Amino acid sequence: MSLLVDHIGELVTNDPSVGEGALGVVRDAALVVEDGRVVWVGPAASVDRGTDEVLDAAGAAVVPGFVESHSHLVFAGDRAAEFAARMAGESYAAGGIRTTLAATRAASDGELGANLMRLAAEYRRQGTTTLEVKSGYGQTVTDESRSVQLAARLADEATLLAAHVVPPEYEGRAEDYVRLVVEEMIPAGAPHARWVDVFCERGAFDVDQSRAVLTAGQAAGLGVRVHANQLTAGDGVRLGVELGAASVDHCVHLTDADVEALAGSTTVATLLPGADFSTRGPWPDARRLLDAGVTVALGADCNPGTSYTTSMPFIVALAVRELCMTPAEALWSATAGGARALRRDDVGHLGVGARADLAVLDAPSSLHLAYRPGVPLVRDVLKDGRRG
Repeated sequence: MSLLVDHIGELVTNDPSVGEGALGVVRDAALVVEDGRVVWVGPAASVDRGTDEVLDAAGAAVVPGFVESHSHLVFAGDRAAEFAARMAGESYAAGGIRTTLAATRAASDGELGANLMRLAAEYRRQGTTTLEVKSGYGQTVTDESRSVQLAARLADEATLLAAHVVPPEYEGRAEDYVRLVVEEMIPAGAPHARWVDVFCERGAFDVDQSRAVLTAGQAAGLGVRVHANQLTAGDGVRLGVELGAASVDHCVHLTDADVEALAGSTTVATLLPGADFSTRGPWPDARRLLDAGVTVALGADCNPGTSYTTSMPFIVALAVRELCMTPAEALWSATAGGARALRRDDVGHLGVGARADLAVLDAPSSLHLAYRPGVPLVRDVLKDGRRG
């Protein structure tokens, strides 16, 4: 089947060879899809209209589907009370994750899958077409294995985050828990995952424990991702670069050495301003990273404790307002940047050969994503050229 997306007022392709600037903008544009892939992009006046179907954008802006490279959707329950306490002045030091463990362990596969699908549908309605999902709220061999299997079945990318925090039954015995992750959880979960991740942070795992988990994941054939430098400065960013991580995520507290290491690597710095918003924490310095030549991605970090949002448009608006990114930088980072963080070249752009994943905005320009924060601007979503 072929589809023509016609009468696009402003088309963001993220392909500078196709259009203007870094976003590859084409005005008064059209796009043709065959078998779920983009086969033609250009001026609407030049398109061949002999397609099976037509989607009339009616002058609206069209952008690549958002690429969410950091989410935690396999969980049960919520932590609204924790959020209220934090807003009343209590601090966050990663311990709240344990609150979700009991609910997740007690939930059935059906309950966990239904919640994941609910949140994935929220993401999709707001324009996200590629979704990475982590485990990490089970923290037994059985619960981590079933969590990553659910993520692999119901999302686009699955990450094994068994080393999220030290679970209560291993209090004071972090080394024993790391041994369990390395010797049992990774072998059980690796066949179902693409990535391994670790929370290298105060209150979670130190750099040596993190290295043990990540190198075991690599030995099992998994790519590396790292939660790093969210709450304090530490060695997580440089560990990620050392191991060739696709992405280090949060990156709030960075030294000059951290920035230099990122700039000299292929590792993406994924910024998660929804977490900083929800914890009243300091904002990452996106300007510093971009000016140093670091590749930056943006993610929503949907999780029940510190960033319970599925809105990538909201994240774009936060990045422009609080991280001092330009609207173009923020949009690129939420689409092409997310794709880089997942080492994907088939999503995050709308050049010829890309997956036909896109969002039609109820606005004449992509600038409205930051200009009109909180407004539901996504009018239509296509994934692999199909609506819905």
